[in-house]
Amino acid sequence: MQHKAGALAGIRVLDLSRILGGPYCGQVLGDHGADVLKVEPPQGDDTRAWGPPFRDGVASYYFGLNRNKRIQFLDLASPEGQQRVRELMAQADVVVENFKVGTMEKWGIGYEQVRGEFPRLIWCRVTGFGADGPLGSLPGYDAAVQALCGLMSINGEADGNPLRVGLPVVDMVTGLNAVIGVLLALHERKTSGLGQLVDAALYDSGLSLLHPHAANWFMSGKIPRRTGNAHPNIYPYDVIHTGGTAIFLAVGNDRQFRLMCQHIGQPALAQDERFATAGQRSVHRAALKALLEQAFATLDGAALADELMAIGVPAAAVQDVRQALTHPHTVHRDMVVRMGDYQGLGAPVKLGRTPATYRHAPLSEGLDFSPTEGDE
Repeated sequence: MQHKAGALAGIRVLDLSRILGGPYCGQVLGDHGADVLKVEPPQGDDTRAWGPPFRDGVASYYFGLNRNKRIQFLDLASPEGQQRVRELMAQADVVVENFKVGTMEKWGIGYEQVRGEFPRLIWCRVTGFGADGPLGSLPGYDAAVQALCGLMSINGEADGNPLRVGLPVVDMVTGLNAVIGVLLALHERKTSGLGQLVDAALYDSGLSLLHPHAANWFMSGKIPRRTGNAHPNIYPYDVIHTGGTAIFLAVGNDRQFRLMCQHIGQPALAQDERFATAGQRSVHRAALKALLEQAFATLDGAALADELMAIGVPAAAVQDVRQALTHPHTVHRDMVVRMGDYQGLGAPVKLGRTPATYRHAPLSEGLDFSPTEGDE
């Protein structure tokens, strides 16, 4: 395992967060070289119990979000815990927290209460809805925000009920937006010498995911509806059943459609006025899907997807999680990390000179930040 200094080497992150959005932000920063010290309450992060499966009493959910951190346990409601956190803030470049708005203020260690003491400190606050406004300070949870932001309304089969996206997409995107905010603030600090508040709210992140549905509504005024696996604007951009594995076609232009039709021995489909242009294919999608599934009925989907990709037509076999994580390209892209008996997903951002590194498996303990150049 390589241990070059990452892009964020020398940056110290105090991760006071728990559950998902904040810890995911901390893990990404840690993967890219930041020294991350995570403070958990005496009973540990709630996600330690979010299983099965478990290893040594700790759930896989926790393992997926907390590598490249060292952990210490503090009761922040106690004077001793509050004093210790202030000492750690004095050493940190970044604080990441996702307490309910007002909680850290109640303990005397909120952003406004410490910013004068630590003017260079970048404070990343992950919340449900932000600190003010009609929903300000209310607790936020991924699925509830998916419902409120319209994501469930456009997810699911066309004739079915609104459906939660099958992964915590709002929490994860909020974590990534928090990373972006931290990096922006670190860059700006080089000029001003000052830290600032980074405000990353689940609600804002949920709304930001509404493309192209928001753009469609802004222009047409028509409320977007569920389209199942199909794209609302282009076709065929949908799951198509075959004689074997189902495949997803992502045909984005007329040239790709002609290539596909030629490959499956149906060149006339591309000449049919109902399907000759992208707009017409979208209008006549039901008829096109039926004809494609008829043409694909004797073909093996996995092989067909590979053949189409080889000629420049985006397509993919619909795989399960096991198949995806053991795929040869997953291995080639270093997207599975192994440290001892720990396995996790690799960093998706690859930097040429300062790649991500994996230094601490989840549950590593630490009482302080690591020494850096210039420390006494």
